Amino acid sequence: MSDAERCRDKGGIETGPELLSGVSLPAAVVFDAPLEHNIAWMQRFAEAHGARLAPHGKTTMAPALFRRQIEAGAWGITLATAPQCRAAFAHGMRRLLMANQLIGEANMGIVAELIEGGADYYCIVDSAENVRQLGRFFAERGIRLQVLIELGVPGGRCGCRDSAQVEALVSAIAEQPALALVGIEGYEGMIAGNDEVAAVRAYGERLVETVRLLHASGVLESEAPIVTASGSKWFDLIAAAFDKAELREHYTPVLRPGCYVVHDHKLYAGAMADVKARHPHLESELRPALEVFVHVQSLPEPGLAIIALGKRDIGHEPDLPLPLRLYPLVSDPVAATTPVDISGWHATHIMDQHLFLAIPPEAKIAVGDVIAFGTSHPCLTFDKWRQLLLVNDALEVRESLATYF
Repeated sequence: MSDAERCRDKGGIETGPELLSGVSLPAAVVFDAPLEHNIAWMQRFAEAHGARLAPHGKTTMAPALFRRQIEAGAWGITLATAPQCRAAFAHGMRRLLMANQLIGEANMGIVAELIEGGADYYCIVDSAENVRQLGRFFAERGIRLQVLIELGVPGGRCGCRDSAQVEALVSAIAEQPALALVGIEGYEGMIAGNDEVAAVRAYGERLVETVRLLHASGVLESEAPIVTASGSKWFDLIAAAFDKAELREHYTPVLRPGCYVVHDHKLYAGAMADVKARHPHLESELRPALEVFVHVQSLPEPGLAIIALGKRDIGHEPDLPLPLRLYPLVSDPVAATTPVDISGWHATHIMDQHLFLAIPPEAKIAVGDVIAFGTSHPCLTFDKWRQLLLVNDALEVRESLATYF
């Protein structure tokens, strides 16, 4: 039996091995205290702004984390693909917001089975051709599909670029009895320019105004139409745009950040600092929960350590992995579990299974020591692991978090 298999799922947890001595490294680790803090923090933030929370599950694809988010009060789970929706549904998630276009009959078939099985499913549309394909397929299955029109931005990804495209799409949806238009969706993460904050604020207002106009025209088939956006960088600006008495009473504003659940050590840490600067009275903040623990593999020349960590183990975009702490298992056995701050060290290069770490000439380090690395953007670390380990502050493994990418 493997180390992780000795850790039972939530509900029957038994203490597993101690991370540094009993687990084969590298290992991706989620710390339980900041994880629980982040889940509760973002739920409170959404509720304080009159919004629902549908965390983007593609970040982790870990149903054990989905359950924690739902139990904390999340309205649903956001996914990116039909197979991701199927995995979430198979693990008990019933309200699925697919923040993507549903393309291809095989994917439509997956979704049809989910809806027939009881899923409350939503997807987005931005073209008349996709609308016709969806209308034909779901009419043949005798199913009504709930859709939201995506409002895009010039130079961005998908989505209608202007009001004329929105109007044309509304007309196309009206011609398909199998489709129910229930709201507006957007994504502000592609917005760029000299004043990104102002541009994101304007985009949030545009989303709100669009859903209001569609609701007033009577084309939305919902008593509380959905308006949804928000990644993990500008969530406060979108929440502010949605935080209106009219929306609280007559609409369903939905925020969809995903990375907040484990946060990170650079990209979103910087974004959180910006949020705090915009809201100096905001209580506490998100905390990094994801790290990868690895061995020092070789010390081939002065000033260089080769670490048994590669692209197959950890995300490396937009920044290389960030060294955080050294556990001197070999270099100082007496203090083996007392971590040394090495945040001043830096990675210079990463390969499939090796990382080049620049170290000070006087560094006390030995082959076999353990280093904890942080990430900048957590998504592309989760998808490299079939399981991550939930640990406490004492580095005891408490649970295995299976992923389903």
